[in-house]
Amino acid sequence: MRGGLSIVLALLLCYGCDRKEADTPPDFAAILYPDDNASTPEGVDLGERLFFDPLLSADGTVSCASCHQPALAFSDGKPLSVGIDGLVGFRNTPSLTNVGYLHQPLFWDGRATNLEAQALHPVGTAHEMAGSWPVVIDALRSRPTYVTAFREAFGDVPIDSTLVGRALAQYQRTLVSMNSTYDRVRQGEAQYTEQEALGHAIFFDLGDDPGGPFAGLVRGECAHCHTPPHFTNQRYANNGLDEAVDLDDFTDKGRGAINGQRYDNGRFRTPGLRNVALTAPYMHDGRFGSLQEVVAHYNSGGEYAENKSANVRPLGLSVPQQAALVAFLETLTDDSFVVGSLRGVGLNTDSTDYSTD
Repeated sequence: MRGGLSIVLALLLCYGCDRKEADTPPDFAAILYPDDNASTPEGVDLGERLFFDPLLSADGTVSCASCHQPALAFSDGKPLSVGIDGLVGFRNTPSLTNVGYLHQPLFWDGRATNLEAQALHPVGTAHEMAGSWPVVIDALRSRPTYVTAFREAFGDVPIDSTLVGRALAQYQRTLVSMNSTYDRVRQGEAQYTEQEALGHAIFFDLGDDPGGPFAGLVRGECAHCHTPPHFTNQRYANNGLDEAVDLDDFTDKGRGAINGQRYDNGRFRTPGLRNVALTAPYMHDGRFGSLQEVVAHYNSGGEYAENKSANVRPLGLSVPQQAALVAFLETLTDDSFVVGSLRGVGLNTDSTDYSTD
């Protein structure tokens, strides 16, 4: 490594030592709660019950948690989502880590404007839950424990799909991850290893400072799109996965299929990277099985398309530098988030407490 770099690494390892401990990191913006769906303990509890209840699916075998598993940071470990009757979807299941902080349209293609709307999509989707909202609502209304739970959460109003979406959204806004090694380093409570610190420098392009200790270090170009604190800019990009001589050549048109804009064909929402080491496989179609493969893809510069992001270009990272970048990405894992989220596992699985009476 460069002469004198060890001194700066020591400073970087202790980055944020003067920070005061806080319940929420100071760079986390406030969650935006809709005026018509303020979170309450009763609403969150109901949302959690619904999230883990397969009652929402056509045959009672698939719940939200079937694809969004707490132990995998609310992803499912499969290249493509798998729903009712083993039907395979056409996109990878995204993690729900810190989804309550994301205020731009959701899903890979941005087809849902908010969490309340997002929660309604899987129930009626043929390759997910394949359910019918009238049937689901009848089932919920026929169960006194759910009737009571909805009344406690929303008052004496009829149960409908809107209330189901609101309850699920309230629960999902509690899925907050903020205690990774990365966070603890920033708060002065942990230190990076030398390899992790090098990966941090590559990720954030610290080599751009001509007078700094990392001057000349290869740029990773990562933070342009994966912006802290949630490591997403919530925008759409073509990250060079597939060659497209013509913008109409993309098999999955992504954002373009939703907004009808040809230049958005093949562009997908930038996913957040918190807990990314737990959410393999990667990309909208789950084509990469490891973070090493992901880094190798970006290092290669990707495939040609007119709308490929300018940040996706050949990087020239050495093998040790690629390993360092992976090591940094692994510092975004928050074990306490996973353990804390496991409290919902087991709710409603036997349809005893909340699904029947």
